[in-house]
Amino acid sequence: MYRIAFLWLSSSLLLACSQNQSAGIPLPYYNEPTFSPIFLTDQSEVSDHIDHTIGAFEVLNQDSLIITEQIFKDKIHVANFIFTSCGSICPSMTANMKTVSDYFKKDNSIYFLSFSVTPWIDSPQVLRKYRETNEIHSKNWQFLTGQKAEIYDLARKSYFAEEDIGFSKDSTDFLHTEHFILVDQTQRIRGIYNGSLALEMKELIADIETLKTEK
Repeated sequence: MYRIAFLWLSSSLLLACSQNQSAGIPLPYYNEPTFSPIFLTDQSEVSDHIDHTIGAFEVLNQDSLIITEQIFKDKIHVANFIFTSCGSICPSMTANMKTVSDYFKKDNSIYFLSFSVTPWIDSPQVLRKYRETNEIHSKNWQFLTGQKAEIYDLARKSYFAEEDIGFSKDSTDFLHTEHFILVDQTQRIRGIYNGSLALEMKELIADIETLKTEK
């Protein structure tokens, strides 16, 4: 029931955001896990009203290289949370993320981060094989693994990946979410999308293009 209500609300917010974009109003900011949109027409007001940013982290990518939040400094990025053995929503999420990644394949200002929620299984070698199986070649799309507690905390407290229902959970509660989170060049959250729905990737692409025009 919650997911039906959330999808309806998410679709309504996306429609509202799309209408606002066509009217020349920037994308909203999301400052808390309820994902209540905050619209600011003056970018100079951002630091006064939006204090939430993506926190620091240190994980490994599919090539066993250390990746930190510095990878997306001054860049737009999209994050999601998957696991390679998932047979339900993850395959469609990966396929949909690939659609967006391929669209921006020549744009080095856009990054994509897929964090494993089963890092004790998804070693760098497993993630590299997953990339190969899914024919993912983009250097700007990193598959990440590390300490479970760090990844779960990052997902729930930084990215609000499970919205408000997951914010108070810890790593003892399994993390499984279809959300894609769009983050701007200042590491502030600007959009949430259902990553299992191909239709919402059009909205995500449009919103990334909008962020690219922000100063």
